[in-house]
Amino acid sequence: LPFQVIKCKAAVAWEAGKPLSIEEVEVAPPKAHEVRIKIIATAVCHTDAYTLSGADPEGSFPVILGHEGAGIVESVGVGVTKLKAGDTVIPLYIPQCGECKFCLNPKTNLCQKIRVTQGKGLMPDGTSRFTCKGKKILHYMGTSTFSEYTVVADISVAKIDPLAPLDKVCLLGCGISTGYGAAVNTAKVEPGSTCAIFGLGGVGLAVIMGCKVAGASRIIGVDINKDKFARAKEFGACECISPQDFSKPIQEVLVEMTDGGVDYSFECIGNVKVMRAALEACHKGWGVSVVVGVAAAGEEIATRPFQLVTGRTWKGTAFGGWKSVESVPKLVSEYMSKKIKVDEFVTHNLSFDEINKAFELLHAGKSIRTVVKF
Repeated sequence: LPFQVIKCKAAVAWEAGKPLSIEEVEVAPPKAHEVRIKIIATAVCHTDAYTLSGADPEGSFPVILGHEGAGIVESVGVGVTKLKAGDTVIPLYIPQCGECKFCLNPKTNLCQKIRVTQGKGLMPDGTSRFTCKGKKILHYMGTSTFSEYTVVADISVAKIDPLAPLDKVCLLGCGISTGYGAAVNTAKVEPGSTCAIFGLGGVGLAVIMGCKVAGASRIIGVDINKDKFARAKEFGACECISPQDFSKPIQEVLVEMTDGGVDYSFECIGNVKVMRAALEACHKGWGVSVVVGVAAAGEEIATRPFQLVTGRTWKGTAFGGWKSVESVPKLVSEYMSKKIKVDEFVTHNLSFDEINKAFELLHAGKSIRTVVKF
């Protein structure tokens, strides 16, 4: 019945640095402008692991992590007009309210409507919908997909094609959309251009895919893990190099390889030294470098101002620049019509009880994306 508390399974992060604990949790019904969703599948992203590690200063515990999920609306709160029970949806960690000055500006996708409460792990009214063993459990990134049922703001939901396989399109909730959009929206890669992608994990592969869709003529993958090269080439990389194979800085290698530097570079790791290398690998006069990876809090980037004075541009992107509510359904359609790859990112499938194994695979560098099903 709607408007009753649901008892279900969730993976609770009780404290930093400890494995997730599979628990029975109580999920309260949705309040006004909220939606309760039955999660069918969710994937594990580096951001979840970063928060769980305790390195994230904004990470609070106990919490239910997860932000790459897909499911079915179970019930909606008062005032929800665009969604109803039975809708197939992807929860969104960047909402789209459609009315804040960010949503009204075509230059950004960073809706600020619920940013403050979301950052604190709370619903927009300042409370939580999760309890476990009598304790309040926090929400994460406004989504908390590591739970069989979750409650999210109605502006944080994309309604998608009901025929889409949820154990695949859940990946469009973060990684694939982020990398693909970094290339096509943020960099606006042009046909015939040369691109370098630093970091060949899920996001890096999605950038490669975006560069290829945009018509780039030369795509160079950069990673110290050569096990990732074969897959990068399947996604469209022409060649792959490891910084460890050279005695000189990798940006100098790339400048030599490309007659002056690449037209576009992408940092998909979150390492500030690599961000510098990515900028300096760009061509004088017009090179654009996009920061996609999220660095640890407190980190700072550096380069000589001369790099920018001589015509290079440093940009950043969040969720690939997609205005989420309107764009994610279109990305699902592009996948359904085979314009973009999704299945190829899934390297492992696990049951929900094995969710900690997904983190182990991630840390071992063995997986691109592991999908966990309830």
